[in-house]
Amino acid sequence: MDIKISMSYIDDEKFSVKNNSGNNLIVDMYAENKKEHMSPMELLLSALTTCAAVDIVSMIKKRRRDFKDIKAISSGKRVDDSPRYYKSIDIKYLIFSSDLKDNEAERFISLAISKYCSVGATIRPDTILNHCFEIIRD
Repeated sequence: MDIKISMSYIDDEKFSVKNNSGNNLIVDMYAENKKEHMSPMELLLSALTTCAAVDIVSMIKKRRRDFKDIKAISSGKRVDDSPRYYKSIDIKYLIFSSDLKDNEAERFISLAISKYCSVGATIRPDTILNHCFEIIRD
C-alpha cells in the first residue's frame, strides 16, 4: 500500500500537508513561545502513541474484557546533535477497565509497541521505547 502526502509552503517554518482523502494538517517548527501547531517530531510521538493504542484496544476487546477508555501521556528525549532523533521515548497508558488484568495490559502494550505498530517498527533500532500503564477501575 502506497501512502502519499502533498506538502505546501506557508513560510520558512510552517507547512501544510494533505493526504489523498483531502485531510489537511498544518505543521510548524516555531519556537515554543510562537507555537501554533505540532512539529514533525511531536507528530511522530503522537503517531507512535496512537498507532499502538489502536492495537491495544483491539486486543482488549478480542479478549472480551471491559473497555471504557484509553488515554496516554508520552514524552521523548532527543539527542543534542543533528539529526536530533529520539534517543528514548516513554509512554504511559491509562486504561479504563473493570476487569483487565495487569499481566494482560503489559502483554498487550508490549506486543502493540514492539510487534504490531508500524510506526514503532519505523523508529530507529537504537531508540529506547519504554512503557508503563495504569488500569483505572470503576
